[in-house]
Amino acid sequence: MTLDLDLRGSVVLVTGGVRGVGAGITRAFLRCGATVITCARHEPAEPIAVAGTTAGFLPCDVRDTEQAARLIATVADRHGRLDVLVNNAGGAPFAAAATASPRFHERVLALNLLAPLHVAQCANAVMQQQDSGGAIVNISSVSGTRPSPGTAAYGAAKAGLDNLTTSLAIEWAPRVRVNALDVGMVRTENAVLHYGDEAAVAAVGATVPLGRLAEPDEIGACAAFLSSPLASYVSGATLAVHGGGERPAYLAAATPKERPTTGERP
Repeated sequence: MTLDLDLRGSVVLVTGGVRGVGAGITRAFLRCGATVITCARHEPAEPIAVAGTTAGFLPCDVRDTEQAARLIATVADRHGRLDVLVNNAGGAPFAAAATASPRFHERVLALNLLAPLHVAQCANAVMQQQDSGGAIVNISSVSGTRPSPGTAAYGAAKAGLDNLTTSLAIEWAPRVRVNALDVGMVRTENAVLHYGDEAAVAAVGATVPLGRLAEPDEIGACAAFLSSPLASYVSGATLAVHGGGERPAYLAAATPKERPTTGERP
């Protein structure tokens, strides 16, 4: 086995794969030679293409279970198989938990937890019938492992998605592998809307140990790895893709004295 991500012959579905992180994931799989189908509620103005290869598109609101089932069935009928599902569709606007409506919270949970479960169920039914099985990658978030003020329901949903990943990996083994990416801050086309102008984006990036926000294609590379034969013994794992995480807030206030030279531990 060579150490390259060659996914030629594989059929890949990326939900929400037309912009932002999803577009980066789509491009990564196209570079690996896979046949890629994306879905979203609305068709993009321009299809995603890499080196002359274009991703397919199917309209779908993944929160609708009937639409999700038709999506998987259509991909399997058209291509004869489904090798990889990347559950990327998700997100939530800022909303204070004290004042957000019950309907708002329900929709956030539906998109970020229930929809990935429903789509994965349908994909698993196809993959279990294939000799080669399949791989599912859930795009989760660091918000699922730390406080998420302003997006509380989103953080709770992503925590659930991480747990769901481990459970499905056991239930659907050995034919289907299930893993997740806990993604940190990413520089997408909407980064300035979240963080401010370019100077603010740079300042936010400076808080990350690696000194910058991630690029969407870097998230895509990790998803492609987990879907590839290189990760054939990886299942039930959650890979942190956050540039080293967050510097502990207390360090900004601390004024440490010179370290002892006697070998004593602080």
